[in-house]
Order: sequence, then structure tokens, then C-alpha cells
Amino acid sequence: MNAIINAVFPLFALILLGYLGARRRLLGPAAVDSLNKFVVWMALPALLFQAMAQITWQEINQPGYIAASVLSIAIVFAVSFLLDRGRGGRLADRSLEGLAASYSNTGYMGIPLCLMVFGEASLPAVVLATLLTACGLFAFSIVLIEIDLQGSPGLARTFAKVGRSVALNPLVMAPMLGLLVAASGLTLPSGVTQFTTLLGAAASPCALVTIGLFLAQGEPTTQKSAVWRIVALKLLLHPLIAFVLAYVVFDMPPMWAGTAVLVAALPVGTGPFMLAKLYDRAPATTSKAILLSTVLSLISVSALVAWLGNP
Repeated sequence: MNAIINAVFPLFALILLGYLGARRRLLGPAAVDSLNKFVVWMALPALLFQAMAQITWQEINQPGYIAASVLSIAIVFAVSFLLDRGRGGRLADRSLEGLAASYSNTGYMGIPLCLMVFGEASLPAVVLATLLTACGLFAFSIVLIEIDLQGSPGLARTFAKVGRSVALNPLVMAPMLGLLVAASGLTLPSGVTQFTTLLGAAASPCALVTIGLFLAQGEPTTQKSAVWRIVALKLLLHPLIAFVLAYVVFDMPPMWAGTAVLVAALPVGTGPFMLAKLYDRAPATTSKAILLSTVLSLISVSALVAWLGNP
């Protein structure tokens, strides 16, 4: 339990810091947009680029683990998408809900927890899960959002607009450029690595502070049912599906299977809020889902860690 609290404490501390900064008027309302743009256009692209540029074949040569991780994300996304469709929501809003329901906080919680439970050997597994979530799931969601928001008469014109928007989106292009670097076999110069490390390290702290600033504005959400639906899908359905896929359907080493389940059980990460704020699509819903899922994960993740630690 102490390890879970230690992993969760920095999240709450940074959110609280942003909240207090807004309440004490150290940072005004404009800081939310400014910090969000900094994360989306600078810090997070640097993090994604470096992660993809330094990936190796040995880190991703686990087809069972990849299949279980991708399918668990896809199933939860689809379930959320279908549940929200019954309410007649727009494609962009349904996509953001699906993203939130399947987007794990692998950076702040996943890495320290996996290291605690499985040791250093689990680091490639959790890094791969981070890449699948932050790159693959992110890019897919952005495409769906752009299809909705850039829609125009004629299929060709719609896809042309979507293509331009996606091509100019730093959260899609940064990991793609990093993947090209990795495929070419080039090694990033130390100066570039230091630059992307420093800039990328600011992504999560700034995102969490931004959530605190946003919560301090007291913007109400009329979608309380959506918040609880996201939390239930993330903390209950996601790890359940990952367990079935990792332990029953696919063949993989026990450590990789345990990591797949633990990562799936993590609360909602900051990525969905960043996109919701960027596109101005009900950011109050995702911010509250992040906060609530993080609080409840103290119980759910603690129970899972106790079970994984004593199979």
C-alpha cells in the first residue's frame, strides 16, 4: 500500500499545486491554455520522439504481449464508443471518452509500480506499453476527432482536410519521425538527447499542474454519468480483459503477462485531458475522470499488486 501511495502522491501534489496556484492567483485563467499548448506542441512531442527514436527490436519482440495490450485497449475503446453512441454524441466526443477509458497513466504510476513488483526486467514491457498508448492510441483518437471536426461535403475533401490536420499535429508526427530515426539505425547526438530529455521531462508535471488550474476554475460538468462510465471501464473492464488475453489467450512470459494486467489497471492518464482542452471538447469530464480514477486506484491497484506479488 505504501508503494501505491508513493506512486500516486506526486500526481496529487502537482494537481494540488496547480489548484492552489490558481486560487491564490499566482497563475491566471490564461495559464491553462498556455501550459496546455506548451505540453501539446513542445514537451510531449519531444518525449514521444525520443521514446520512438531509441526503441530497439529486442524491446518490442513480444508478439503475445503486444497483441494482448493492443486488443485490451481496442476492446475498451470500442465498448466506450458504443455506450456513448446510444446517447447520440458526436464522433469527437465519443472518441475522447474512448481514449480516456483506455488510456493508462503508465508514465507516473506504471513505471515505478512495475519496477517495484517485477524488478528492472519489466522496464522494456512498461516502456512498450507507454509507446502503444501514447503513440498508437493517441494517433488513432486524433484521426477520429479530426474526421469529425474537419468534415466537409464530399469524402475526398474530408480526408484531404483530415490528412493535413493529422500531418501537422505534433503528437502524431513526433513519434513517426522518431520511428524513422530508429529504423534508419542512426543514434541521436548527445546534445539532441539531452534537449529532448529536458523538454520531455516537463510534459507530465505541466499537464498535472494544468489539470489543477482547470479544476480551480470550477467549470461544472453535466456529464457525471460519463465520468463514472470512464472510471468503471478503466479500473474494472480494462484490467479484466487484459487478464484474460494475457493469461488465457496469448502465450508470454509470466512477468510480461503481469505487466500487461498491471498497466491496464492504472487510472486515466493526462493525455485525454490535453486533447479535450486542445479541441475544447468537455475537458471537465476528462479532468474529473482522471482525479476520480486516481483516487479509487489506491484500492483497486493495491489489491492487484498484492495478488501479483503473491501468485
